[in-house]
Amino acid sequence: MADINKKQSSKGEKTMLTSLLLSAPGPIVTGIPAIVSLSATQIADFLRRSAELVALFVSWWIYRKLQRNTVSDETYRSCMEGIANWTVIGAMFCSGLAMFVVGVARLFVYEASGNVIIGLIVAFLGLLTNSWFWWRYSNMLDEDFDPVIAGQQKLYRAKSCVDLCVVIALTSVAVAPHHPVTKYIDALGCIIVAFYLVYNGWGMIGKDKTEEEI
Repeated sequence: MADINKKQSSKGEKTMLTSLLLSAPGPIVTGIPAIVSLSATQIADFLRRSAELVALFVSWWIYRKLQRNTVSDETYRSCMEGIANWTVIGAMFCSGLAMFVVGVARLFVYEASGNVIIGLIVAFLGLLTNSWFWWRYSNMLDEDFDPVIAGQQKLYRAKSCVDLCVVIALTSVAVAPHHPVTKYIDALGCIIVAFYLVYNGWGMIGKDKTEEEI
């Protein structure tokens, strides 16, 4: 049993490290096309990926630290796991707030040039990658529950849904940048994603409070 748990822990650490390394270039890759296109969706996407990168790093570091800690202290483990999950919650709320503000602003100011192809490609690849990590973490939870892994599973589920929304919005901008409806698709894409992120973050808070009471 110890060998199985050790193998699962190693798998979890490698998966989280891989997701961290793959997400590292995200803020740069999405930031450049966001400056070029001035698309509300791409600007918010850049802010979202930056906040998520911080959450991924903290979660990986805490998970690695807990797995290498030979001292069995439940209070210490619960505290560290709580920090990891609250970092994820913070990333969701920060990303949601950023997307909401930019989305509302773009309802009044819209000057997208239609040059969003690079961002669209990045968003589509992100959708495929994040969906795979969502599936990967879900399988790991089926094998053995871990609070930090559960937080990552929720984060990547949200990331996959966000990327889907981004792909839809950027496709409309790329196909018809000056169409009257595109303005609302671009802006409402941000607002919808913002509410989804806040909803998921609030759900994690409720679950965390329930576990503390138990």
